[in-house]
Amino acid sequence: MNMSTTNSRGDPPLRVMSLHALAYCRRLFYLEEVEEIRVADNRVYAGRELHASLAADEEGERAQLELTDPALGLTGKVDAIRRLDGSLLPYEHKRGRCRKGEAGPEAWPSDRLQVIAYAALIESCTGQTVAEGRVRYHADNKTVRVPIDAAARAELASAIAEARGLRASTERPPVAENERLCVRCSLAPVCLPEEVRQAEDPSREPLRLFPPDRDGASLHVVVPGATIGRSGEEIVVRTPDGGPETRRAIRELDAILIHGHGQLTTQALHLCVDHGVAVHWLGPTGRYITSAATAAGPVQRRVRQYRALADEATCLRLARALARGKIEAQHRYLLRASRGTPELREAMLPDLVLLRSALASIDKDGDRETLRGLEGSAAVGYFSGLARLLGPSVPESLRYTTRSRRPPVDRFNALLGFGYGLLQTAVMRAILAAGLEPSLGFFHTPRSAAHPLVLDLMELFRVPIWDMVLIGSINRNQWDPTADFAVTKAKVWLSDSGRKKAIGLFEARLDETWKHPVVGYSLSYSRTIELEARLLEKEWTGEPGLFARLRLR
Repeated sequence: MNMSTTNSRGDPPLRVMSLHALAYCRRLFYLEEVEEIRVADNRVYAGRELHASLAADEEGERAQLELTDPALGLTGKVDAIRRLDGSLLPYEHKRGRCRKGEAGPEAWPSDRLQVIAYAALIESCTGQTVAEGRVRYHADNKTVRVPIDAAARAELASAIAEARGLRASTERPPVAENERLCVRCSLAPVCLPEEVRQAEDPSREPLRLFPPDRDGASLHVVVPGATIGRSGEEIVVRTPDGGPETRRAIRELDAILIHGHGQLTTQALHLCVDHGVAVHWLGPTGRYITSAATAAGPVQRRVRQYRALADEATCLRLARALARGKIEAQHRYLLRASRGTPELREAMLPDLVLLRSALASIDKDGDRETLRGLEGSAAVGYFSGLARLLGPSVPESLRYTTRSRRPPVDRFNALLGFGYGLLQTAVMRAILAAGLEPSLGFFHTPRSAAHPLVLDLMELFRVPIWDMVLIGSINRNQWDPTADFAVTKAKVWLSDSGRKKAIGLFEARLDETWKHPVVGYSLSYSRTIELEARLLEKEWTGEPGLFARLRLR
């Protein structure tokens, strides 16, 4: 084709579909091709079904032919190749409608570039000149011709050069100026273009592009000795006592949580990895142990994260936002829970004073160690106030006296720790989904198996996702002090019935929706955690302004 696009550096070939993404949006190209984030939404699946339904026709069309040219640096699978009057031409099928041009139907720029790229591959592989490509738009039954002329060849050469430049960069391009492109983009929940635009213009009313609910359910395996296996596209849980099997289609799940000593087969693990279902192991007390999850193409994201969190000023800025968000949540919850009860509010005044004092000192000069000290003093006041929220009908054995973690020494701390273990797992899932490195944090220091970034992000959600739920459930007498706990002199942990009850409360909370006070739309708490992880990443990709600003009303 006589193009100056020869791949002399030995770089991996570009996918033709990546050039389609580049013509649509440079940021989409970068997320898919460089960071390897690919999301198949309903439109993507519909397009695949269309291609699967197409068969060779009487005109000699050959469907789904894969072509590669290392010299050109391109690879792709053309929908079809036809022979017309002795010449070959690439033929692309599109589910949607064509572009309405002044002179009639036109191919969209991304579709045009795609068929030009396939023409170049056909020429390279066959040695025959391709004069034309065609794009068939099935929604309006139109076929658009794309001439493969000098302008088309120059357009392809320019696109390949631009794509190679972007692939060599660690800087993510800005969101598209044309906001209408984002509405139909499958990566909008990852890119968060509307949230970026709102950060730049707080008065803007963002379009709702982030999904409100999680994609699947979490499967908790709590029976000791249970085996998690695979049967086709299903996860099968079998118990040692030979009881009924639990079967769940893999596409219905977003995570599997194994509590205690369950066994996961290699076949089941492979199925989870293939479908992006994370597996998490927790101890019998709810302590987070480890995870197995896929994090596609995170190198560029983690390089940016490392560079940002190696900068003390960035860490201090984020730590201040985090500490303020956590302490304000604690303060607002105590105020809201004591509203309308003057005696309780008066008794809680010393606790509230500690929280207000810590809030007033956050923006004063100091380092992260100072902030950790303020967070610790606020916690003293918060847990003292939390204990006062337990009603008179709560038995003494369920009341809070002092904070104990490893091991918990009373029932309240056993419940608190178990819920925090579930929260840690949910936050880990969100961080891995965002492609971040959980061991690189900005507030907590590394210790044991706890990942600092997970502990950081957890601080925003302890109050709304578990503390409020726990206090409410205790005051409603939902816990049996005898049946729901296993008690020894050294420690207290939840029994099988207690774990199942806590898991039910936690999962129900994740599914509850609330209106995010910053972005202005409603979403589940599960999606809120993911959204906050993605907003955190934007703090060091040139799009700061929205992290840690969610607040209790």
